[in-house]
Amino acid sequence: MNRIPRWAVASAGAAPVLLIGGWTIAETRQPPGYDAVRDTISALAARGATDRWVMTSALAALGVCYVVTACGLGQARPAGRTLLVTGGTSTVLVAAFPQPIHGNSVAHTVAATAAFVSLAVWPVFAASPRSNSGLLGMLPSVAATASLLGLIAWFAAEIHGGQRGLAERCAAGAESLWPLAVVLTTRRALRRRPAPAPRETR
Repeated sequence: MNRIPRWAVASAGAAPVLLIGGWTIAETRQPPGYDAVRDTISALAARGATDRWVMTSALAALGVCYVVTACGLGQARPAGRTLLVTGGTSTVLVAAFPQPIHGNSVAHTVAATAAFVSLAVWPVFAASPRSNSGLLGMLPSVAATASLLGLIAWFAAEIHGGQRGLAERCAAGAESLWPLAVVLTTRRALRRRPAPAPRETR
């Protein structure tokens, strides 16, 4: 595939809008006790949360966007695209298995962990040592994966702390932005490639 289809660009662009827009709108619907720095995104979609459908819908649509983007990003290596699909599918499952308003859900925790890890490591598995397609080169992809794993480690360290909501938003937000960055830079790099020379006919 020598180009990125417009629908893949649209899905990549919609992902951060859905995530950040979803949590922003959902936060305004919560009672005064909700604290975005302390409380997680999952709490906005938890059973018993006010208008939980807002965050639930945003998460489900976000997961679909990741899958669609992976299908259109033909320049990436198959392993990376598979991990992006895994991250998207796991995100849909996060929405499908909400947490109770108090306590934890094993299915939700497993799905969230799979989503976070898959979306953090897909850049390095999608990269090619010989790629000159935007951010699909090895160095940018390794740096992206290292940074995303660092944000996840911060979230894990804060899981019982007072900044777990902030840490989760930073990690999830960064993961939603990377596919868009890859799609845009790859698209631009493909446009700059010289057209193949026409074959001579005899």
